[in-house]
Amino acid sequence: MMPIMQPLTPRALDNFKKTRSNSVFPKVPDQHKVGQPLTPNGLGVLYVLFTTVYLFFIYFFNNPDVSAPISAPLILAACILFGGFMGLLDDWMDLKWRYKAFMPLIAALPLIYFARETGARTSIFLPVIGTIQFGSLYFYVIIPLIVMVVTNVVNQLGGLNGLETICPAIVIVGLMALSPSWILMAGPLIFWLILAYFNYTGKIFVGNSGSFTIGLTIASFAIVSDLKLSLLVSIIPYIFNAALILLTVFFTKKRASMNFDGQKLCSEHRKSLATLITYHHPLTERQVVAIIAGIFLVFMALGILGQLY
Repeated sequence: MMPIMQPLTPRALDNFKKTRSNSVFPKVPDQHKVGQPLTPNGLGVLYVLFTTVYLFFIYFFNNPDVSAPISAPLILAACILFGGFMGLLDDWMDLKWRYKAFMPLIAALPLIYFARETGARTSIFLPVIGTIQFGSLYFYVIIPLIVMVVTNVVNQLGGLNGLETICPAIVIVGLMALSPSWILMAGPLIFWLILAYFNYTGKIFVGNSGSFTIGLTIASFAIVSDLKLSLLVSIIPYIFNAALILLTVFFTKKRASMNFDGQKLCSEHRKSLATLITYHHPLTERQVVAIIAGIFLVFMALGILGQLY
């Protein structure tokens, strides 16, 4: 995640130092609330634990003799566990982007194995262009690219309460609507929506452990369900946001930020999707989140239509 940072007030900084060391989950200041109240961070790890247990339960329920040589629930569980580990590692070590951008490639290994063993389609149909056949490149190039890109662009959309939880939930709902294996994500989605509610209301942050994991969840579920076109269309807002951020950092060496006057957010530049929306147009935090969520709903619907027709 690339948060939209604001300077801490002396009082918030003092509270941050006092509470960080004695909390079950470390607390960080909520940058866009009056007084910058401290909020528990890193609760995405609960999603990792719940989803892993859920997927193991699905595996054993469907395979009581544990004789299946390969299983979608186990593949998803492996990817999600790695996403949680990667997020926690980033929280502990504050990894530089040039390192963590390529870390999701490790999680692509079980997906490559799954796709090869199940005889996954190695082509993708694109409107207007037609069918593109990748052959073996699909396993060793396209799958790693999907995992790396999706995980990183999902992680880059954050900084406002609800952005990093509501938007990926919309994408997952769209994928589930098209997948016969939707049951794999039924429990995790419900749990994630509970976290999204508390995140949207400013009670918790999911942290990198949540954003990395949910990014890997989206990529992994789309590959396992063979929903490449739907995934590509649904994440266009993510890609647009990431492109703005990366181009800005590359050319200006500056990150996106917004001004908060105690009620509304406003930006003086257009360096991310959120700052583009608030460019010389003050909006409340929830209004910005609602607009971006609406954009994702549109592209999710287009993704479903594209996959069906």
